[in-house]
Amino acid sequence: MSATEKQGAHPRHDLEPLLTSPVRLSVVAALAPLDKAEFAFVRDLVEVTDSALSKQVAALEEAGLVSVDKGRVGRRPRTWLALTTEGRAVYRRHLDALRAIAGA
Repeated sequence: MSATEKQGAHPRHDLEPLLTSPVRLSVVAALAPLDKAEFAFVRDLVEVTDSALSKQVAALEEAGLVSVDKGRVGRRPRTWLALTTEGRAVYRRHLDALRAIAGA
């Protein structure tokens, strides 16, 4: 086995660098069981400020892991967040890698 093959075999290579941030991992974990969630729900669940969540969601959206939809409920503006299909796959792969690293 070559050095390259050995390097690629460790489960850490399946970790998603974006999800090494505790806030981004928490956002993705919050969205994983849901079709979509309101921004305020995720903000409160993850216990961050609007601006902190907005910054982290922007990074996840740019990577194609989260979709952001804006609309209105009555006269009030609302923002909904959802994991993309790719986001769900990346999250599952990331969790599998963590489990493999931990030996679980």
